[in-house]
Amino acid sequence: MRLLMKFGGTSVGDGPRIRRVVEILEPFHAQGHELAVVTSALSGVTGQLIDMATESVRAKEKPAIEEFIENLRTRHRAALETVAPDYVDEVGRILDARLADLQAMLFGLHILRELSPRSKDYIISFGERLSAPVVRAALRQKGIPSLVLDGCEAGLVTTGQHGDAIVLPESDAKIRSRILPLLPDSVPVIMGYMGCTPQGVVTTLGRSGSDYSATVIGTAIGADEVWIWTDVDGIMTTDPRLIRDARVLPSVSYLEAMELSYFGARVMHPRSIEPAMRKNTPIRVKNSFNPSHPGTCIVRESKRDRRVVKALTHFTGVALVTITGAQMIGRPGVARMIFTALAEKEINIMMISQGSSEANISLLVDATQLDLAVAALSDMVKQGIVREVTSNPDVAAVAVVGAGMAGTPGISGRIFTAMGLAGINVIMISQGSSEVNVSFVVKESDGPKAVRVLHDEFRLSEEPDG
Repeated sequence: MRLLMKFGGTSVGDGPRIRRVVEILEPFHAQGHELAVVTSALSGVTGQLIDMATESVRAKEKPAIEEFIENLRTRHRAALETVAPDYVDEVGRILDARLADLQAMLFGLHILRELSPRSKDYIISFGERLSAPVVRAALRQKGIPSLVLDGCEAGLVTTGQHGDAIVLPESDAKIRSRILPLLPDSVPVIMGYMGCTPQGVVTTLGRSGSDYSATVIGTAIGADEVWIWTDVDGIMTTDPRLIRDARVLPSVSYLEAMELSYFGARVMHPRSIEPAMRKNTPIRVKNSFNPSHPGTCIVRESKRDRRVVKALTHFTGVALVTITGAQMIGRPGVARMIFTALAEKEINIMMISQGSSEANISLLVDATQLDLAVAALSDMVKQGIVREVTSNPDVAAVAVVGAGMAGTPGISGRIFTAMGLAGINVIMISQGSSEVNVSFVVKESDGPKAVRVLHDEFRLSEEPDG
């Protein structure tokens, strides 16, 4: 069996956690399975690198770069000493050399007072540049042959969009040629979250970038499954902080996982799912702190049970923008003008709803972009294209997700009847043509109650039948 296993920052947060990673990998290696590993930076390091880079540019006085470098050195050497005492000197020299490069880069930023997207990506990549040698040393300490590859060496060729790069199709052949020859004899440890342009410039892959690295590499090498190791048992019916008896789902479809992720659940980013979806490669989400739990398997079509609703998500930090006016009725191009105005300000629209009269369009946006969105649309009021633009930041969104909803009559009726019986006013409704997701907006204080009501309505705490 060939497996690609990705370990997130919480799974490699310190020495004991890295030791647990090796304990997970060791029996698979002993049984003769082919393994490749993608690792994230130690927990919190990526954020610290971003903060230090920003401080280096902004600080009027000399920034605390030396102290920052020493803290990173202390943390990584402590992990190294815990998991690989035989390799402290060898790997310690590698860490020291990379920290020296990082320190020089940070001082350079302070002198130039400029942090370009290209420089920022290079600095961010040091999180994985420091963690991967420690993980490799931990494997070697247990007698497991291993080597380290950065994203470029592994064959991840990307666009030049720094901070949010896309892996190019040509990567598949490069990844296969570089990774497959290694698998019979060793366990390659690959730095996640990073790749490079065709010209060799380092890029990073944005949100859930290490997951994205893992699925791209896993599908390219023909892995039987891609395992994403994190700090939860799997994908749950809803946030366990809202519902104490929320249940881990044994399986979800690619489409369900993408919908849940888009609407705020702690699931893989849709971009991370797409490579596996194209090649029908199962993804398994597992807990490195509870490895015996089977986790959640993401597949093309998950096993169905009598419940057509699979899971619920609830997210705050959003705001509602409503554009109204009789002038909009029958006038071609109004929607295009609205979306163009928002796109020019790089405002992401999370949900859309339009009345059949065409006199009202409602949009859900990130609350941090509300003022910018209203300002971007104000010219349309001045031009008489719309009558007014109003906003409401006191809202939350709830998404009801399940592939079984498609073609099943009465689901929306059950959802909104339950809301009415609970005294919850629904402000806006949005449903995609796939029918896998029904989303709606309520007053922010009603959000948790709405989730609880629907979790009970669809009996999501019960184990599936069959």
